[in-house]
Amino acid sequence: MAGDFVNTIDRWYEDIEVGERRETVGRTITEADIVLHAGQTGDFFPHHMDAEWMATQPAGQRIAHGTLILSVAVGMTAGDINPQAMSYGYDRIRFIRPVFIGDTIRVTAEITDKTAHAKRPDEYGYVHELVSVVNQRGETAMVLTHLYLVNRRGSGDA
Repeated sequence: MAGDFVNTIDRWYEDIEVGERRETVGRTITEADIVLHAGQTGDFFPHHMDAEWMATQPAGQRIAHGTLILSVAVGMTAGDINPQAMSYGYDRIRFIRPVFIGDTIRVTAEITDKTAHAKRPDEYGYVHELVSVVNQRGETAMVLTHLYLVNRRGSGDA
């Protein structure tokens, strides 16, 4: 069964430490990635799709969609499934440098903060993870904060 290959690990709010860090291997962004993303989103702007026009622009070549890099980066950081946490959203997303066809990106995710849930602090907490995307030259292309809503120990465990 497909579920047999999923690695789950229970990590409660109390188990997660500020400063924890993980890094991914690289992933090369291809023309197929850009074309598929354009089709999925309807974003066919010439910045992504028109090589001839982009050759006349300052970037000089097609640029991957920022939302594509966001999606790929978040997917690259997805590893073990933690049934005690769920994504709550993304804050402070910044597209700092363009990613081009053929660029290889790597992602670093670091826990930078933990805060109690305002209305139910005995049950939940928020974990803030700084996600940084760099290209093959070590240049930062994108940063964001990924927020997780995490169960506190004793909030429902048997």
